[in-house]
Amino acid sequence: MDQVQQPHVQAETVGVPEAVSHPDSTDPAPAQGKPAFDHKKVLVIFVLGGPGAGKGTQSANLVKDYGFVHLSAGDLLRAEQSRPDSLYGALIQSHIREGTIVPMHVTLHLLEEAMRAALDAHAHPVGEAGGGAGGGGEEGKGWAGGRGWEEGRGRFLIDGFPRKMDQAVRFDKSVCKSGFVLFLSTTESVLLHRLTERSKTSGREDDNPLSISKRFRTFVETSMPVVEAYRRRGKVVELDASPEVGLVYEKIRIAVDAALAVVAP
Repeated sequence: MDQVQQPHVQAETVGVPEAVSHPDSTDPAPAQGKPAFDHKKVLVIFVLGGPGAGKGTQSANLVKDYGFVHLSAGDLLRAEQSRPDSLYGALIQSHIREGTIVPMHVTLHLLEEAMRAALDAHAHPVGEAGGGAGGGGEEGKGWAGGRGWEEGRGRFLIDGFPRKMDQAVRFDKSVCKSGFVLFLSTTESVLLHRLTERSKTSGREDDNPLSISKRFRTFVETSMPVVEAYRRRGKVVELDASPEVGLVYEKIRIAVDAALAVVAP
């Protein structure tokens, strides 16, 4: 079987990614344009991995322990697809069914709006104008206490994005300069088994063998170059996602503690 697995970063030797340890350093980026959010106040971690690598599961754990807001590009697209008055619904549905990448401007728009809503919601807690956290659930619990969100600051985990390098460049330029990539690597056989099991209860139209295979091929061809580009810039923390969820998360905590210089309760 094909494999999406590079040499793994051992949790005990994970260092602080350069972009986090030196927040004022500058990476090569387009000179024109100004991002919507200041990376010195808003931390963005991209969570990447093949379909079924555990991005959503591990992001939920980080939300609970570290006060992140978790944004899933896929979930945002599926929600937009279901909106009766959406301009992009049919387009998104077609791409999801085929396992192909939704046009960049659609995904970037949804991510920026979701980030803005979360920042606004924290500035106006429940009971004040603006309401609580969009999406509710674990995300609402994770950052409601304010850790990492004081004075206009924020922490975001974005999973399933960027899918291509042009998306990464455009996000850094127009939305927010990203901190680093948390890459969950595993083999195609592990991903296929997990998604086959998930399909029994998920109700997702793309959890079928044909779509799974297409999604994996798309990830290998378009998203692995993104991981490699960030790796060359010293901005990748890679962990083997094949073991049991709890074991993987133990290593993720060590890596994130090093990056944030905090110890989760």
